[in-house]
Amino acid sequence: MNTENILKELGFKATRSSGAGGQHVNKTSSKVELSFNLENSLALSENEKELLKSKLSSKLTKENILLLFCEETRSQHRNKEIVIKRFVSVLKAGLIIPKKRRKTKPSYGALKRGLESKKRASAKKDLRKKPKLD
Repeated sequence: MNTENILKELGFKATRSSGAGGQHVNKTSSKVELSFNLENSLALSENEKELLKSKLSSKLTKENILLLFCEETRSQHRNKEIVIKRFVSVLKAGLIIPKKRRKTKPSYGALKRGLESKKRASAKKDLRKKPKLD
């Protein structure tokens, strides 16, 4: 994954933010919307695109466009930086291929120690019982 080429393919749109902020919110466009077209990306290989489609399916639109928003700060520039960092982390997390789990068995020593501890616990509980006077 070439991050520099991917960042060139991003689309940005600034809109008015919601929430607290008084008149500042009503007159500035500080909310940043990032859009990335997964289908038409030249920076990603076909394998990477398929992997991202499967892992990010809940975050993609029907046209396979990834949309991210940020309206955390009052600064449009700071929101843009935050949403770019978030986008890169989402892509990196989506491209991680999990290792296949191999089934393992407990070692002989572990089995032996487990049985010994069971025997000790059983003996301890036997000592707590009242003796039989038959």
